Amino acid sequence: MRVDFYHLQHSTLDQVLPVLAQKAYETGKRLLIRTDLPELAEHLNTLLWTYKPDSWLPHGTETDGDAAEQPVFITTRDDNPNGAEMVMLTAGGAVEEIAAFDRCFNLFDGRDETAVQRARELWKAVVAAGFEAYYWQQNDAGKWEMKASRT
Repeated sequence: MRVDFYHLQHSTLDQVLPVLAQKAYETGKRLLIRTDLPELAEHLNTLLWTYKPDSWLPHGTETDGDAAEQPVFITTRDDNPNGAEMVMLTAGGAVEEIAAFDRCFNLFDGRDETAVQRARELWKAVVAAGFEAYYWQQNDAGKWEMKASRT
């Protein structure tokens, strides 16, 4: 299990999540995007259709149904209805929730101290569980740099 922590400092969730979701989709593996708020799930649903004029990222939400048919599925629930191998967290999570996946992307807002604290707690739990952990931080130019890893 590999967990990548993305510390959003110069970019927003709306800027980063679609790019990472597209890259995950291009691997041919299924992705589950978990959020804690239904309105954020619907916002992300719209965002993934509109973030880039020439992109096409097939996905759905709980309101769309047919989760098993969706290569990318956005949910507020703790299950894995599309049989995803990868999970993307937008509001933190626990090791028990992500252990069944091959890879986890934990996106957290560096301007939100609660989000930063949740990320620190998850990092400690991931390392204690013996999973690979990678911490990515944006530099002043907005590029991602790996600042720490535990393997």
